[in-house]
Amino acid sequence: MKLALLLAGILVLVVLGLLFRIQVLNAIYSGSTKRQIGGSNKVNALLMPLFLVLGGGAFAWSILAYHEETLIPVASIHGVKLDSMFWLSMGIIMVAFVVTQILLFVYAYKYQHQEGKRAYFFPHNNKIEIIWTVIPAVVMAVLIFNGWKQWADITGPAPTESVVLEVMGKQFNWMVRYPGADGQLGNVNYRLIDATNEWGFDFNDKRSLDDLTPSDIHVPKGRPVLVKIRARDVIHGMYMPHFRAQMYAVPGMPTQFWFTPTKTTEEMRTEVGNANFNYELACSQICGRGHFAMKMNVVVDDEIDYAAWLAKQKAFTANHPEVLANLKPAANPAAPGAVTQAAEPTKAPVLKP
Repeated sequence: MKLALLLAGILVLVVLGLLFRIQVLNAIYSGSTKRQIGGSNKVNALLMPLFLVLGGGAFAWSILAYHEETLIPVASIHGVKLDSMFWLSMGIIMVAFVVTQILLFVYAYKYQHQEGKRAYFFPHNNKIEIIWTVIPAVVMAVLIFNGWKQWADITGPAPTESVVLEVMGKQFNWMVRYPGADGQLGNVNYRLIDATNEWGFDFNDKRSLDDLTPSDIHVPKGRPVLVKIRARDVIHGMYMPHFRAQMYAVPGMPTQFWFTPTKTTEEMRTEVGNANFNYELACSQICGRGHFAMKMNVVVDDEIDYAAWLAKQKAFTANHPEVLANLKPAANPAAPGAVTQAAEPTKAPVLKP
């Protein structure tokens, strides 16, 4: 049925085209030198403002009807600033769009073909060129500077009181670790990865002995959280939409950013009216067949609940004591081709010849 309607539509267009062609050929054979415009010129001109009104009305309706659904609720301090930047950019783009569309359709109607009317030849105007070059350049510079300032803030040094955690992406799940009682993350080495030691903990580094590896991410409300990021195999995208946090996880190139949660999971459940709501860490980079399932729950607790949860966590070595019984000396980082990925993400590891 759909194919038949499509073919019928194509045939109608072909017939109309042939009829127009016959009209032109008839004028030529009759010896007329006058250009045949016909009534379609005025019809098309009238359709321009009509389309502007109908299209503009639909555009305005879509904005008003779906404004609240454009962005999901925000739950971080810097997320509020990023949302403000988003709406500022959208406002500027919207003004430019509305003005240009109005001019486009109004001019198409106003300057429709009329006998004896000739277009004015206007080759160049320095003043206009300067205006439409300088104004967009200044606006873009302001937007870019504002964005750069926010980016530099969340990727710069985190406050000293920050909760520190590290996430690692691998096909097709996320892993997380927290420092233990010493408050420091230990070194990891990809050469030490096996079925049990999926992080590649270097247990010759005493800081690794008390690292915690929970199944979910827990962070406290109102405290800065420093997230260190790495990938084990391919590029992943670490994305936590409600915190407006996203950064690529790149093998061999640890990165980081920090944010401050402002709403506990329970508070967000109340706000969205969903008792089963959970924050999540998703992968925003298509990383393979199982990409769709690559997510991890993120729980925002109040300080008391977070401290209680943290106290219950056991070190990786406590859950897997066999890794210490089979402890082997770490590969020498200075050996040819050896790479040790240190916990500090400010510098990428270097391959030494």
